[in-house]
Amino acid sequence: MSTKVETATRAGTAVGLPLERVDAGEKLRGQARFTGDLDVGRMLHGKVMRSPLPHARIVSLDASRAERLAGVVCVLTGRDLLDLPSPLYGHALKDRPIVAIDRVRFAGEPVAVVAAEDEATAEAALALIDVEYEELPAAVTIEEALAPDAPLLHEGPQRAGLFHGLGELGEREGNVCYRYHIDRGEIEAAFAHADVVVEGEYTFPAVYQYALETHTVIAEHRPDEITVWASCQHPFLVRAELADLFGLPLHRVRLIVPYLGGGFGSKSYTKMEPITVAVARKAGRPVRIRNRVDEAMLTTRRHGLRCRMRTSATAEGRLLGREVELWLDTGAYADNGPRVTATGGDAAPGPYRWAAYRVDAACVYTNTSPSGSYRAFGATHVQWIGESQVDEVARRCGLDPLELRRQNLCVTGEELRAGGKPLDADLIGDVEKVAEAIGWGRPRQRWRGRGLSVGLLAAGAHPVSNATVRLESDGIAVVLVGTTEKGQGARTVMAQIAAEELGLPLERVRVQGADTRYTPYDRSTGASRSTTLAGLAVQRAARDVRDQLARIAGSDPDPDEYVALMRRHFGFAGGELIGVGEVRPRGTGSYAEGPVFWEVCVGAAEVEIDPETGVVTVLRTATVADVGRAINPKLVERQDEGATLQGIGNALFEEMLWIDGQLANGDLLEYRIPTLRDMPAEMTCIVVENGDGPGPYGAKGCGEGALAAIPAAIVNALADAGVPMTELPLTPERVWRRIRELEKEATGG
Repeated sequence: MSTKVETATRAGTAVGLPLERVDAGEKLRGQARFTGDLDVGRMLHGKVMRSPLPHARIVSLDASRAERLAGVVCVLTGRDLLDLPSPLYGHALKDRPIVAIDRVRFAGEPVAVVAAEDEATAEAALALIDVEYEELPAAVTIEEALAPDAPLLHEGPQRAGLFHGLGELGEREGNVCYRYHIDRGEIEAAFAHADVVVEGEYTFPAVYQYALETHTVIAEHRPDEITVWASCQHPFLVRAELADLFGLPLHRVRLIVPYLGGGFGSKSYTKMEPITVAVARKAGRPVRIRNRVDEAMLTTRRHGLRCRMRTSATAEGRLLGREVELWLDTGAYADNGPRVTATGGDAAPGPYRWAAYRVDAACVYTNTSPSGSYRAFGATHVQWIGESQVDEVARRCGLDPLELRRQNLCVTGEELRAGGKPLDADLIGDVEKVAEAIGWGRPRQRWRGRGLSVGLLAAGAHPVSNATVRLESDGIAVVLVGTTEKGQGARTVMAQIAAEELGLPLERVRVQGADTRYTPYDRSTGASRSTTLAGLAVQRAARDVRDQLARIAGSDPDPDEYVALMRRHFGFAGGELIGVGEVRPRGTGSYAEGPVFWEVCVGAAEVEIDPETGVVTVLRTATVADVGRAINPKLVERQDEGATLQGIGNALFEEMLWIDGQLANGDLLEYRIPTLRDMPAEMTCIVVENGDGPGPYGAKGCGEGALAAIPAAIVNALADAGVPMTELPLTPERVWRRIRELEKEATGG
């Protein structure tokens, strides 16, 4: 991607203004349509039967009693998939069957699907399906999966998914499906000459990307065509996988995406779409499958992590080397695990000026529910670990943690990863801003602490986006772009960019939802890429329209003249001008050449600990949204506030727990998510606009960095208060036990 800053010739009509969301009215009135609100003619209701065991061979499956139940149209089982070109799919690796065929690999894996006239009948039919299992040994934890005698979850050669995109596939090593390695310099020398070495082992749990709307899909299968209405973030990638699975050309698969009720990565890539299409194929009628929350938690989650890290430095606080081994629990199927592993590996050194580093990262299969994307994946996993070691170096050297970062952080233009994009942000300035916001220099009270956090996230994903802008004869501009509106304000930002370029008021711009039959191609909605890449395509498409108008008028026309110009051009009150915009990679677009930009993950926090209970209260937070140019500042602030609250949840209490391979807290009563009561009394979002992004008007994405930064800042604040921790979440029990351990160590007990 080019880093050239593009500046609008018409300034201030829309971009940079905190304009009201274009979807606010219909959402507030309850008129917005989500997939669950749709009712396709002759639609059936699907219910999924799930495995009760984490690992077992399917000895027999008899659905005859269920099929005889009045109101049941069909029951889908693995036998119904054998005529497909391949019943396996997967974003990175083709390793997942639509429904289990010969064995199950996690408790909750789909084994059969009932399609019936109503949900109650479909639910009742599940109890009539008879399945006999032969239980197999299970590897539920990373340690069990890596053991020499571990049961193998997958055998035979690996098959790359359509979008693996991470170079050579490599051979599977036991239950390790992917490895990622980076290094720089002489790591042994960096530790041999060190005065200070900090090392430790750390764990980060699996967590759930809770969104108000669960996964919902409606599918209609005809002999030569598939139509799907889905709550998915990446309609074009899902379309490609469905076409591949069911042996159809791309143009015969249509994905329609209404509004999404949140995503956070839980609806990234392909989730419930294949199973819904498969049962619709057998039923010969449209079918809807709508997950309950407990089912959604078994569909996707964030990877759990084990990590060993060492950091070395001189007595003066100059960072020398970092050595990292990390293992990510991808569950029973790879999903996006390889990319999460690579992104975590890239984030592990942190944005410091190292003499040497070495990172070895592994993506590990376990007999648990599959892991996928979750906002700021990779960076959230490891930033808290690396930043806690940086703070420990500062303590041992007698330095202020802020000063140590000033001395060691990379500066704009420095190389961060061999062959990758140089740093495109002022990290020192960013961390100084958040430090000031939480009162860094003020005296600290007993059992209170403050922490800083600095990191980077490889953002942008594959830089391919297209957009179309149509100027209608009545002067209304219609924007067609594949970005999914999932609550982040994408339709508003796209409308603002088109309005800015055309000089129109926002109310004269319409942005349609994604429909792969009519909407131009957009790679995905994630990786903080929408404003940067899809927005750039919209800007170029709108400029194309404006250039056409200028040619018609013979000069740059006033927007009030558009209708008259078009009437003159077409000779009547009809016709339209169509502008197209394209964004594509300058090189191959490979992961190694990326990222499109480095997303800044900078934050600070002040916490208070109750030493009698171990309860941690977050008093104040500060984050930086280093966005290049804020297309809509209020949307930027709301993005960081939401990410901050999620970061607090990840840091303090969110954790998926398995007992004997069963998810023990698979509902919102047992799995706690942040509420308004968990909000800090003071939350500061600092918007930094340096015009240094590759997107429209120098913009670059935001919304993920705060989630990676806040857990790290909280961990460091806790250590500043005297309670260093190496395991998340920081539950009251864990913190209380750590306080007691430290008291014993202090008294020699």
